[in-house]
Amino acid sequence: MATPTAAPSRGRYLARRVLRLLVSLWIVLTLSFLMVHLIPGDPARASLGLTAPQELVESRRAELGLDRPLPVQYLTYLGDLARGDLGVSFTSRLPVSRLIGERILATLHLAGLALVVVLIAGVAAGLLATVVAHSGRHRGTDLAFSGGSGVLVAMPEFVTAVGLVAAFGVTLRWLPVAGLAGPDSYLLPVLALASGPAAALARIVRAEGLRVLDLEYIRTARAKRLTRSRLYLRHALPNCLTATLTVAGLTLSSLVAGTVLIENVFAWPGLGSAIVSSITQKDYPLTQGLILVLSGIVLLVNFAVDLLIMAVDPRSALGEV
Repeated sequence: MATPTAAPSRGRYLARRVLRLLVSLWIVLTLSFLMVHLIPGDPARASLGLTAPQELVESRRAELGLDRPLPVQYLTYLGDLARGDLGVSFTSRLPVSRLIGERILATLHLAGLALVVVLIAGVAAGLLATVVAHSGRHRGTDLAFSGGSGVLVAMPEFVTAVGLVAAFGVTLRWLPVAGLAGPDSYLLPVLALASGPAAALARIVRAEGLRVLDLEYIRTARAKRLTRSRLYLRHALPNCLTATLTVAGLTLSSLVAGTVLIENVFAWPGLGSAIVSSITQKDYPLTQGLILVLSGIVLLVNFAVDLLIMAVDPRSALGEV
């Protein structure tokens, strides 16, 4: 039965999370605005070419609104965002929202598939490692898991990506290494994105599983001579969910951020590759829009995970334990 303070506590928790989400979005868009204006070079000169007359460059600067004071540009940017307008690309002169819409699915598909691989492989490997470690046998297998997973966690994503390209794309020529040409194009980018997070999740599931298996209720369940599958899956696994959900949310956030590197290695037509080209072309509106969308996805994922944890384990989320 819920306590009288449960509903207000949930309401305050939700209000704090919404406020934190809005403040975080404001900080992101403000920092992205300031960052792009610190990039050396003149966007007007970059769009017209080095040989363009100075008069034409000044006219282009006025057209882009770059001749106005920075605070005025910032307030104009905020006003446009409030109307749902991300601006127009300096380079292509197309709406930023349209350019992002053409690429966002490729990034979400890549990150989503990588998350599925992380969850399946990470949880399965972590549970197997828990069983092996808890049994006390197969000491060598447990050490191999710890060492191998540690290497994968420490390996930078771009190093993993380059290694996969060299092995399966260049040497063996089994898989394509650039672009999105079919289902097999997903294999190497997804593996490059998922290998490190899957290893990290497996290590956390193993540690949490070993902790849960030492709890009193598990000893009671074992005394009732339950089968191992029922003991691990029905009693131990559900109690690892809170930590697993938290890590899964952080993992998806890191996967979305990791696409910036991976997409450039594999020439993937997503937001990650677009953000690098927009920075080199000094395309302020496109860079700001891409940073805002990618950061917004990460923040919304973390917000959703907070709500999911509150539903699964309210006492932990509300600080009542």
